[in-house]
Amino acid sequence: MKNIISRLIMVTLVFLIICAAPVNTAAFGAEPYQTYNYDKWGEAVPSQAGYTAERTVTGKELGTGEFNSPKDIFRDENGFFYIADSGNNRIIVTDFELRNTVKVISSLTMADGEKTELSSPMGVYVSPETGLLYIADNGNSRVLVCDSEENVTAEITKPDSEIYDSEKPFMPQRVLADRAGNIYVILGSITSGAAMFSSSGEFLGFYGANKVRPTAEIISNYVRNIFTYGEKRKKKSRSVPSGITGFDIDGDFIFTCSSSKTRSNDTVKKLNAAGDNIFDGRELTFGDYISVYDETENTSYETKICDIDISGDGNINCLDYTAGRVFQYDEDCNLLFITGGIAEQTGGFERPAAIESDTEHLYVLDEKKNYITVFTETAFGEAVHKAARLYNEGRYEEALSPWQEVLRLDGNYRRAYIGVASGLLTKGDYEGAMKYAKLAELPSVYNKAFEGYRLNFLREHFAMLCLCAAAVTGGIVLLVRHRKKKR
Repeated sequence: MKNIISRLIMVTLVFLIICAAPVNTAAFGAEPYQTYNYDKWGEAVPSQAGYTAERTVTGKELGTGEFNSPKDIFRDENGFFYIADSGNNRIIVTDFELRNTVKVISSLTMADGEKTELSSPMGVYVSPETGLLYIADNGNSRVLVCDSEENVTAEITKPDSEIYDSEKPFMPQRVLADRAGNIYVILGSITSGAAMFSSSGEFLGFYGANKVRPTAEIISNYVRNIFTYGEKRKKKSRSVPSGITGFDIDGDFIFTCSSSKTRSNDTVKKLNAAGDNIFDGRELTFGDYISVYDETENTSYETKICDIDISGDGNINCLDYTAGRVFQYDEDCNLLFITGGIAEQTGGFERPAAIESDTEHLYVLDEKKNYITVFTETAFGEAVHKAARLYNEGRYEEALSPWQEVLRLDGNYRRAYIGVASGLLTKGDYEGAMKYAKLAELPSVYNKAFEGYRLNFLREHFAMLCLCAAAVTGGIVLLVRHRKKKR
């Protein structure tokens, strides 16, 4: 009887301990999708969420009636949001909290005083330098530039140029402007890059064209075309580069994205004024490393980036159309977080179309669900952003504490091991740096730490080493003399 009671007490205690133990929510949290990251070998590992879905915003909640196939969202320097509500032929302007509508733009005043109506606007941008509003008015085959009073200051239509294929329609999908006032337009059915116009509307050519990867099939087709003539040659399909699907501007650089992987370096590009890709030559991967199988949907997803956003702190946000995920990278293209997924619940998408951000939030527009999902930075996300910012500024020792906090929250986060190893190396804790560099599989830092550890060891034990060396040398001398006497 005593044994039975003792066993019952033991089972009860074990049960209470298990119930009291903290539950690891790194893999799923409260989100309707898996939160994960990648390790050194490109394997997906569970990770804490950097953002959590806070709420959704509909047109009805804004008092404008439901959205209809919205295509773009933009946040200006003053924090106001501009939503291209394409199906309703209007631009909706809201306050910085996305709670109240400031105004609805459905018509504009032309230079001659006549009113002109918008038709399926697909892109919107506001210049931080001039405050001018740029609208990709797709249904009317034009780009409109207007002031704050909704007066059109410039209208850009299909260019009459030898560079532009006259058989191609002029279908603006995205628009932005640089500091000099040059206007860049992403056009449907155009794969030559973004059409570039001067501030006065003069066509300057194409900017940031993608390239075709020279695969064996493409090379073979090229050789065959050399020996093909007449009608047969005309019917041969040509290999063309993928078009730009989205872009954003950050200072003097324009970032572009492409949904087709004709070349891995074309998925996301950072272009300077000359159109040169700063990322070219680097082995970078944007989106999932391999196609990801979703058990709930019984579908494999391959990354197709449809939009890109550069946040105020330089982070790169890439919106994956097929998997409905946001891949966030720091300014050095290190993966920080993966957020979202295809799901019915809040935080999931059906047909994501555009992304925008501010300091603590991500805003994702879904053209099928007809609403905006607002994601808020978590405590884990805040710790990672702080650590990554200090690290990228070269302040490794200051970043040490935030990286340690990241590891406390998520032991799978490899980037934190790299940060801690670098911080300890800068601090002079070579033994600790070696430990974390080994965990991070980072031989470059490990070797530097080992050199420092070896040098410190020699300095600390120099006298002892000299005495040992002298003792060994003396012993050898005495031994030699002893042998000579024997002989």
